[in-house]
Amino acid sequence: MTILARLEHWQRAGAISAAQHDAIAALVRKDRFPVFLELNALLYAGVLAVAGGVAWTVAMYAERMGDAAIVAALTCAFVATLAYCFAHARPYANRPIEHEGIAFDYVLYLGCLLLATDIGYVQSRMHPFQLQWDHSLLLAATVFFALAYRFDNRFVLALALSSLAGWFGVRLGGFSLLSASALRAYALSYGALVAGAGIGLPRAGVKPHFLETYLHVAVNVLFLALLSGVGEPGSPGTFYLLAVLGLSAVAIVQGVRFNRFAFVVYGVLYGYAALSGRLLRDVRSFSAGLSYFVVSGTVVVVTLVVLARRFGRDA
Repeated sequence: MTILARLEHWQRAGAISAAQHDAIAALVRKDRFPVFLELNALLYAGVLAVAGGVAWTVAMYAERMGDAAIVAALTCAFVATLAYCFAHARPYANRPIEHEGIAFDYVLYLGCLLLATDIGYVQSRMHPFQLQWDHSLLLAATVFFALAYRFDNRFVLALALSSLAGWFGVRLGGFSLLSASALRAYALSYGALVAGAGIGLPRAGVKPHFLETYLHVAVNVLFLALLSGVGEPGSPGTFYLLAVLGLSAVAIVQGVRFNRFAFVVYGVLYGYAALSGRLLRDVRSFSAGLSYFVVSGTVVVVTLVVLARRFGRDA
């Protein structure tokens, strides 16, 4: 009996489902299957490797090559990538855009990384902003935002948001971001700003498909900021615990409502972390703590698996 015949027999007997039968049969028949996501990830990893190699070369040969040569080379490379993108780009639109050429997005991302290297090198060697070095982060964020919206690229948008986070933290706290409360205030302010921009721009009709990128960044920043305060003694710790649980509830409800499983996972995991930290704060017994994590961790994993299957059926 062939493997395909056995699969048919197992399906009729109820040993495997129809979806499992189709998936295994495709492998047995050596059917073609899409690997777009895998290739996309590898290509972006390759771009990061190239940019990392450029940064290493600059660091190793800065003295030998000279500032002018390095800045000129990095600037010309960025201008070349930008020229390629403008030559192959479709007109701006608020809807998702597919540009010409399979290398378009990777060239754009590489150009942004080269620009970041260029700006960082100029600031570290020539100090154009003097003590206000955080302006270089704002400059990079501004350029990245413009390129992300012009060429409809979420990876560049993520670069813009991370650069803005760096500038925002330095500008808000100066050099006093050494205490947890100062860092928490910065993170909460930044998360609220990103969430507000992410919600406001789509409502104005500007790139509505960018909303999820903004929310992923904002939700994680807000959760981490609130979670850092759960361990504080007294009423502040209780306040932060309630805030984490409230945000967890919002993330879970909205994730289910809009069929976005990632936000459900955020709500479950961050809520679990907050409750665990609060419950185990005064526990001194290793066996009690281990038993708690075994039992509660199993419940959390089973819950996520059940929810994932539901989302899979609804997709």
